[in-house]
Amino acid sequence: MGLAKLSSLSIFFPAYNDGGTIASLVIVARAAACQVTDDFEMIVVNDGSQDYTGQVLQELANVYPELRIITHPHNQGYGAALRSGFAAASKEWIFYTDGDAQYNPSELTLLADALQEGVDMVNGYKINRRDPVIRIVLGNIYNTVVKLAFGIRLRDVDCDFRLIHRSIFEAVQLESNTGVICVELVKKIQNAGFVVAETPVHHFHRQYGVSQFFNWRRLLRVALHLVRLWWKLIVIKGR
Repeated sequence: MGLAKLSSLSIFFPAYNDGGTIASLVIVARAAACQVTDDFEMIVVNDGSQDYTGQVLQELANVYPELRIITHPHNQGYGAALRSGFAAASKEWIFYTDGDAQYNPSELTLLADALQEGVDMVNGYKINRRDPVIRIVLGNIYNTVVKLAFGIRLRDVDCDFRLIHRSIFEAVQLESNTGVICVELVKKIQNAGFVVAETPVHHFHRQYGVSQFFNWRRLLRVALHLVRLWWKLIVIKGR
């Protein structure tokens, strides 16, 4: 039987040019938090957005006192935004998902329901990816290659819909500033022997903005960063 309540919860969103979606995410996440805990905080890491994300967040903070805003003056990368969010979170459990609304924060309740005794992290996996065909193909290739290269046992490495116990970050130190931080995170959690559960979650079409990941120049950079991470975590650690 899943836990009905979490002792305390930090919710955070990394956001970059997500002015059209971040308000609804904060509102929906707040409602979901009230269903699973009586003690929660909300954090948005504004990673140097160049649209009106900052203005929207200021308005939200005026309405919701439990919302904190962390602002990077310049875009530092997805990994840097996650690291800032994890460092700022002060509650026992940490939930995060992206600010682009391709996941529904109301499904936080699914993660909480999957949280059995002894589980340290619940990782979502996409039921049906709602993206253009090229993104689906590249995403499947990426997921397969990463799982094989790093020996990761999760179904969906790049599903950024996770509920994590804060004790994990006493043992796992993250270093990546790019999107490969997700590989680093799940690999280091696996290596440290933490118990991970998985549950299906829905994935939605992007309604606002453009992906920061799927362009060829960025894909080449990601490939380079993956090779470096693989060398560090697999080759050097394996010696």
